[in-house]
Amino acid sequence: MPKIKSLEELMKIKEDAIKDLKLRQSGKRGKVIVAMGTCGIAAGAKETLKAIVDAINEFGVDDIAVVQSGCMGLCDVEPTVEVSLMDEEPVIYGNVTPEQARRIVEKHLKNGEIVADLVVKRGEV
Repeated sequence: MPKIKSLEELMKIKEDAIKDLKLRQSGKRGKVIVAMGTCGIAAGAKETLKAIVDAINEFGVDDIAVVQSGCMGLCDVEPTVEVSLMDEEPVIYGNVTPEQARRIVEKHLKNGEIVADLVVKRGEV
């Protein structure tokens, strides 16, 4: 583990740990994070978010939290969607259209299959 160089870094680690703990306590097995920075919104993230929520409801995936975030720093591949499932490495998908969002819900969240052609990063941002 790298050295913590500031109080802000320590507080960020604490916030992340609390979020993960709440996620486990809520009975959810994971979360989907849709980047809703200005670059993401301009690229269509609002429609992507709506498609994810609709697909989650349609497929009956009720153990996933859907969360919005600011920019993930991957502006060139917006809209971006991060899938974080318990005990698995996070996967970030890029250029996610509403149709692709539906594929992510069906394949990754429902069937446990990563949608390889959309992956832009694995692991923490």
